[in-house]
Amino acid sequence: LTEEGYVGVDVHRAARIAAAGHGRQVLVSAATAQLVDLELRDLGEHRLKDLSAPERIYQLGEGDFPALKSLHRTNLPVPATPFLGRERELQAVVELLSAEDVRLLTLTGPGGTGKTRLALQVAGLASDAYPDGVYWIPLAPLRDPTLVLATAGQALGAKAGLAEHIADKRMLCLFDNFEHVVDAAPELAHLLGKCPNVDVLVTSRERLRVSGEQTYPVPPLAEADGEALFLARARAVDPVFASSEAVRELCLRLDELPLALELAAARTAIFSPEQLLQRLAQRLDLLKGERDADPRQQTLRATIAWSHDLIPDDEQRLFRRLAVFSGGCTYEAAEEIAGADPDTLQSLLDRSLLRKRDSKLGPRYWMLETIREYAGERLQASGEAEELQQKHAAFFLELAEEGTVVVMDAGWVDRVDVEVDNVRGALDVAAAAGQSQRVLRAVASLRDFWFTRGYIAEGRTRLESALEADPERTSARCLALIAASAAEDVDGADGPTRRRRLDEAASIAAALGDPYLSALARLQEAWLLTRDAKWSETLAILDDVIPVLRDLGAWDVAIAANRTRAWTYGKLGDTERFWRLTEENLEQSRAHGHREIEARSLGALSDRAADEGRLDEARELLVQSFRIDRELGNIPFVGMDLVRFADIHLRDRRPEVAARLVSRALAVFEEIGFSPESWMTERVNDVTAALRGQLDDASFDAAWEAGGQMSVEEAVALALGPAGPHM
Repeated sequence: LTEEGYVGVDVHRAARIAAAGHGRQVLVSAATAQLVDLELRDLGEHRLKDLSAPERIYQLGEGDFPALKSLHRTNLPVPATPFLGRERELQAVVELLSAEDVRLLTLTGPGGTGKTRLALQVAGLASDAYPDGVYWIPLAPLRDPTLVLATAGQALGAKAGLAEHIADKRMLCLFDNFEHVVDAAPELAHLLGKCPNVDVLVTSRERLRVSGEQTYPVPPLAEADGEALFLARARAVDPVFASSEAVRELCLRLDELPLALELAAARTAIFSPEQLLQRLAQRLDLLKGERDADPRQQTLRATIAWSHDLIPDDEQRLFRRLAVFSGGCTYEAAEEIAGADPDTLQSLLDRSLLRKRDSKLGPRYWMLETIREYAGERLQASGEAEELQQKHAAFFLELAEEGTVVVMDAGWVDRVDVEVDNVRGALDVAAAAGQSQRVLRAVASLRDFWFTRGYIAEGRTRLESALEADPERTSARCLALIAASAAEDVDGADGPTRRRRLDEAASIAAALGDPYLSALARLQEAWLLTRDAKWSETLAILDDVIPVLRDLGAWDVAIAANRTRAWTYGKLGDTERFWRLTEENLEQSRAHGHREIEARSLGALSDRAADEGRLDEARELLVQSFRIDRELGNIPFVGMDLVRFADIHLRDRRPEVAARLVSRALAVFEEIGFSPESWMTERVNDVTAALRGQLDDASFDAAWEAGGQMSVEEAVALALGPAGPHM
């Protein structure tokens, strides 16, 4: 409470919640809802336009209002700290972005000026103008300009080309940290020319220098905002930290640069503001940049150098070595590659030169990109860079090679997903070093990762590049050819290309006299034949291959093949054998821990129960299948599970729910660029046709649109229903 009234984060949040509502609508936060004894309607979780974490919001009273004006169709990250100040800059950038003649807006300035944070806040505030979504495309991990649009396609869920996906949609794309891939700027301009309603917001240390570009140089913080930022960060270290004339002078000497202020504030655990000011003055005089460089960059470089030079030699050594990682690292990786130990790593965390965040596999350690670039320069100057890059590549290629071409390991896929930027870097280093055979093995082993986590286009591109780089007829090439054929099958490549890959793989396997590779090649051929509904030919191959795989002890692969064999009998009309083999597969998959085939078998048995009118049993079997698919991160089959849930609801006379689920399933396929197999397409078409028979056009269209806007979790909650099994 101040003389002007109440101020603070809670007042700000209340204003954001109110702004999401409509006239005469009374909204209540989750914190308030716990304190009152009133009938409240739960409106669910919503992301507010200040980019805070999702907030559960309730409505007081029974009135019906339009959907809340919160963020939707977005992947904008949740910042770790509240946005402070910058009101003038926010207004200026939002006005520029909304101008009819501005479609490409670049926020420029040296590292550490807060370009990214400002751009994210602008994107959140401007979201109402973009009904088809606001998307963040982080480019910091990239080094290859040719991957910029591919990375954007991944963020947007483009199935074919990025331009074709965007088409005439009204959306905003935020490309973050463009300066090191600036050669991709002409491609970005070309994209704007093909997509008339997309706007692009860019952060970069330099202009893109393409026609139609509007630039906005991001200035330092205003004095009051700079001091507020410094105090907020200092009070995170010491809650009773007080402002002073030295604080105000320190902020001025740091040119009010956000990163510099954060680094200085972290030092308040050791030094007083007066001591910081004295030390900063010494370092600024000693560590100036080139005379013709941007003065702010001189200041920022001096600030980072000052922070770096305060630490002892062992911490400096670890600091520069950690620059070899992209997207952060685990402690184990830092220990093996960079020689980290707990005390030194903790010290870097305490000094804010390193940060920690939680992932689904545990804590990860990472640097702000500007700091990482400085650390990288120190690494290059140390003479250790090449050795560190090779150790890094060997470590992450070993992780990649733990996968197989056929059988998915959920734990391994999760690990690769977290380390994807490091794995990419390892592949690039190995390719540049001429380690083509190892690259072939790695990209082949990554096949299930590319497929299940939606990196289908990148996986195919990397496989093709690796195959072109080394024509030697080895087992590594054979595996890569099989993986490439599978990847081409997934994203709908032409049949002759797939056939050519498989013929070469079979030839290599025969020349090597390797029965396992020969069996894999033939198994992939059988799977491709199912695409063309050549069931008799498929069965003939499977009858030959499965005994070979069992004799070789390759039970996981044999079980996967036997699942296709069961399915083939079903297509040939032998339903008795289909169900017998399906039950056998369920038993065998559980015995050998083959979770993916367990899920597929449960899904098939759920279909049988539904066909026989046992809907509760069908739903319970499908819940088991879905749990496994979600555990495995098998996104295509999560989508297919939603189609099966829709079928059950359709049979239970809930067509609106069914329509929403099918719509969400197709959106899942589109988001990851997945071309459904023929049986999936048939199932979707059958359910959709039945829906058309139960719903009028208006009801169908409304349910379909609502389904496309749901998250997967919302769709699952809808699928289970109020009386459904607990997930």
